[in-house]
Amino acid sequence: MPATYLKKAAKTPESETGTAQKVVTEMLEEIERNGESAVRDYARKLDNWTGEILVTAGEAEQRTRSLPASTRRDIEFATAQVRKFALAQRASVSEFSSEIHPGLIAGQRLVPINVAGCYVPTGRYAHIASAYMSIATAKAAGVRTVIACSTPYRGEGIHPEVLYAMQVAGADVMMTLGGVQAIAAMAYGLFTGKPADIIVGPGNKFVAEAKRALFGKVGIDVFAGPSEVAVIADDSADPAIVASDLVGQAEHGHESPAWLFTTSKALAEDVMKRVPLLIDRLPPTARDAAGSAWRDYGEVILCGSREEMAEVSDRHASEHLEVHARDLDWWLANLTCYGSLFLGEETTVAFGDKASGPNHILPTKGAARYSGGLSVHKFMKTLTWQRMTRESSREIAQVTARISRLEGMEAHARTADDRLEKYFPGETFERGAPVKT
Repeated sequence: MPATYLKKAAKTPESETGTAQKVVTEMLEEIERNGESAVRDYARKLDNWTGEILVTAGEAEQRTRSLPASTRRDIEFATAQVRKFALAQRASVSEFSSEIHPGLIAGQRLVPINVAGCYVPTGRYAHIASAYMSIATAKAAGVRTVIACSTPYRGEGIHPEVLYAMQVAGADVMMTLGGVQAIAAMAYGLFTGKPADIIVGPGNKFVAEAKRALFGKVGIDVFAGPSEVAVIADDSADPAIVASDLVGQAEHGHESPAWLFTTSKALAEDVMKRVPLLIDRLPPTARDAAGSAWRDYGEVILCGSREEMAEVSDRHASEHLEVHARDLDWWLANLTCYGSLFLGEETTVAFGDKASGPNHILPTKGAARYSGGLSVHKFMKTLTWQRMTRESSREIAQVTARISRLEGMEAHARTADDRLEKYFPGETFERGAPVKT
């Protein structure tokens, strides 16, 4: 049976990007021309913020002083989980050297980048978890300077819980800035004198577009869009849990897709009845976001087999992918395109978003076909090196000279010739026909 849409999305995230591109281009040009003054102007106009940009230690202490002990413990626990996972990722790769030809030793070093910019959004929701997801991971990689930015919250500086999470995670510099102006400030080194080598963190379509536009000048984590969730479910799944998890991610925003791939028509129909009821029971902000997301971007696809479900899922390449089905090991072995995988009913995207350990900054809009999410490796450069004895250059130099001349690159060939003549005077070598044109 070919895959059948029981519900098809009316929109795609790509349809909403045109306006963002125009706005971001104009803002970045203005900030590049006028620097910090332009950033301050945008902070005043867009966020109603006229206070200091750089957060002092005294301000951070004052703004977080009244946080309940239970809140502090939760943030500390979740940060520790993320840090432990990032350190385990760091330990999964190593520096090495290897003699790959007699006398030729090559290797790799793992070198942290120097400056990371971490953006923590505080718009519809205060994304406390995004602070430790990005900052703790960067520090686990050994990044020297982590600059963290977050939007002023209700005109009173960075949200206190977000600020505390930044501190616990190890931010070196904190700035009260949001949106495009925050991304630009980190990229250009405004207010700090330290341009970021990489900028990471989620955000709205304007933040995502700013990162895309600046990519190349700085590195970025992923080309991000609205948050996505997909659920794979067979007839063993609990429709109440499936519906709950779809709604749980749809509340991210009006453009957040929620997809269900299933082999059970009965389950699909049950879930489609439950989702609107769950949305109606949400508080106003979440109800508005989830309602639009499900109406415009939600999809339910009925498949004929688990193999077809895996194929459909890989084609969607969702940011978050839950599997509520038999034989979880089969799914782990066969699924290939997702940002992060949640196997079994016992885990859910919300656990990964907040406290379980693996990072929640993940690829969207199909980028999971070629990219993973934020990891400790994003903050590290794998640098190669090599060293040779003179004797080892005897063969390497001849091959280099011949290939260079086949390519028409005579100057390259002569760097090899010069070494052969210096190290092995009087010897004859086959170095290829010199390039004449």
